[in-house]
Amino acid sequence: MTLPSETRGGAARVLIVDDQRVVREGLSMLLGLIDGLDVVAVAADGDEAITQVEESDPDVVLMDLNMPRTDGIEATRRLAISHPHLPVIVLTTYTDDERVFAALRAGARGYLTKDAGAAEIEAAITAATAGKVHLDPDVQRRLLETLRSGAAFGIPDGDPVEPSGRSAPAQGASAAPGTAPDGLTRREVEVFQQIAEGRSNAEIAANLYVSEATVKTHINHIFAKTGVRDRAQLVAYAFRTGVAGPPS
Repeated sequence: MTLPSETRGGAARVLIVDDQRVVREGLSMLLGLIDGLDVVAVAADGDEAITQVEESDPDVVLMDLNMPRTDGIEATRRLAISHPHLPVIVLTTYTDDERVFAALRAGARGYLTKDAGAAEIEAAITAATAGKVHLDPDVQRRLLETLRSGAAFGIPDGDPVEPSGRSAPAQGASAAPGTAPDGLTRREVEVFQQIAEGRSNAEIAANLYVSEATVKTHINHIFAKTGVRDRAQLVAYAFRTGVAGPPS
């Protein structure tokens, strides 16, 4: 398993994926000026991205969406399966709900538009490598509106089944007052709520007075019980089931 940059030491290793050469070169130059970031490879489409992940061992991927052969959503989905601990940040011109939610369902841990400046891209990379989710403010607003309305997000279309074989909760369903969904323990709910608030494993451990290893164990149990793949889907699931509420 690839260790995060803070564990390996040195700068965060970045893979840039975009079908436009001018964008790849521009981003490479821009990120090269930021201390703590190192562009280790570029790719022109999703297939090349998957190859470069194996060859260059990045800590984070900046992924365009509209590309030939394999697009960014499919590439993100494949990487979420083959490299579940590798964060993918979407960097695109598209902000329509269909693409936004498709990318987040595929496993993206960040979503930025190409209007983003160097500081916001750096913040997104820093958040992603720390296990947090970073969204463009407009994307975050629409996500919260969708979650408040009870629309689908974290669970694929159809009649989903969790790893345990039980049907997943109905879209928009909330936990009954005083109960936890999917058999979560009280401690797992506490961890769940802190994840929904955007806290890292280290912050959760400090807040709950437990070790990071214990937090990771709780998170693995939460993933197994809820059937989600990553923190982005877990946050949406927390809002939808009532374990946590979107900020007002």
